Amino acid sequence: MKSKTIVINILFFLSLLIFSCKKTEPTVLEPAVEVKKSNHSWYYFSENGFQKTEIIQTVPQSASIPWTEAIRISSSNVVLDSTGDTLGFAIVNRLGVLSFNNDKIDLSTDVTLFSERTAGNLVFYDDTPIFSVYKSSFFNNSIKNPEYKKDDSLHLFLVQFDTKSKIAFPIINCNNLTEEKNSEVTDFYWDGQNWTCSVKSISDVKNSFSYIEWSPKMPLLSIVPSSANANISVKESSVETFRELKKQKDFSTAPERIKKLLAGFSNSKSFEIELKNAGGISPRFYENKISSFKEKSLKAKGIIAESWSCILFEDGTLFIEGALPGKHILRNGKPVAIRLPKLPGGFVYSDFVISGTTLYAAWEETDFYSIKRSGFLSVDLEKTLYKELI
Repeated sequence: MKSKTIVINILFFLSLLIFSCKKTEPTVLEPAVEVKKSNHSWYYFSENGFQKTEIIQTVPQSASIPWTEAIRISSSNVVLDSTGDTLGFAIVNRLGVLSFNNDKIDLSTDVTLFSERTAGNLVFYDDTPIFSVYKSSFFNNSIKNPEYKKDDSLHLFLVQFDTKSKIAFPIINCNNLTEEKNSEVTDFYWDGQNWTCSVKSISDVKNSFSYIEWSPKMPLLSIVPSSANANISVKESSVETFRELKKQKDFSTAPERIKKLLAGFSNSKSFEIELKNAGGISPRFYENKISSFKEKSLKAKGIIAESWSCILFEDGTLFIEGALPGKHILRNGKPVAIRLPKLPGGFVYSDFVISGTTLYAAWEETDFYSIKRSGFLSVDLEKTLYKELI
């Protein structure tokens, strides 16, 4: 009798355990759509451009280089064109600007501008891609060159990319913002009106940081470094202001479209999202913490466009909702989960754009703060979603 009671108690305990486990399992939106081999292509970066490859494993080995100096996609976003389609742009550090128009890919290189500078922070002003460049005092020895220290015109900051001529040229240099010599704008935040910048001044004795807020007095794209001093308003800011602009906010304050897109998933995973608006200002940052334990948070990038929104996690999990240009709404507006091809160990997906019905997802081989190999994946969403998803 006693043994029977023990068995009943064990069964009862197991039933409670199973029930509690089910409650903590993530809500499954739908079975994830797998990207078939025939629907995607791999590309990798070399010193001169990008090449196509069958699989990542065959990409030539590369030395481990600090992320500020490595050839990699550092920032990307999309903008609507006159027809309502989306064009994608990506800043390739140390190399140039990638333009994506549906399944067409174009790389515009500029050795003078990119070869010895860290490039990133892509935003859009009147549908024109704008990004920043600087030299890292930690990893870039060229910043110690006496000629570079003396010549203020070499300390570039804000650059525009002309989408017709495919040429990048400076708008504002660092010396337009500060009188401190040998200074670099290492980061900025643009809210649509004001630009708040972190400026690092390098010397043989001590490096220092200052914070500047500025705004143009005339259309930004008409300004060049030689005219900038007379055409921008500059005032001091603070490290507290800059940190507030760049800090991660709680995911509960994220846009409703994004919270709906990740409903269920957000109850089971800790993650950090860099969220961008198509053709917009600097990204916003959100953090989702589901427990007080120090578990590793998944990194993700997201874009909110007019007819769709999408989030890509570093492990290749992608969520998308809405409708791509000229297509019907996916699953009656419900989020769709896609599983991108699995990457080898040590690799992550880092950023993405969608142009037309083609997804371009950046990948890189990470080594702490350094990068080895890098490139991007193209996925035919027309076949993956609209022809195979019922």
